Amino acid sequence: MMKRKPQVLSHVIENHSVTLALKVDRDIQDFEGHFPTFPLLPGVTQIDWVLYYAEYYLNLSLPFIGMEVIKFQEPILPEAIVNLQINWDETKGKLQFTYTSAQTTTHSTGKIKLGRKE
Repeated sequence: MMKRKPQVLSHVIENHSVTLALKVDRDIQDFEGHFPTFPLLPGVTQIDWVLYYAEYYLNLSLPFIGMEVIKFQEPILPEAIVNLQINWDETKGKLQFTYTSAQTTTHSTGKIKLGRKE
């Protein structure tokens, strides 16, 4: 059975943020077909993981409203070890995230708006 989430190697929670070290195993289902000769982790999967871990570690279960300044700079490949930093700004209703690794400074960054539509 293929899985949807990476291995969490470690996590640190401080105030309204969490930093995770993730092992992106090659048997994660989202690599299938994206792309057959050069598998990489889809951007939509990276966003899904941010929302999942924000809810799991920061107890955020607010509805998704939208995204801002999302940048995918370097691909995340199978078997990569990446750090995911998630910061919650309650006053703005925004999750800020960054995926980084030792091999590549920054893989992706962005902001996700959560809350009730006005």
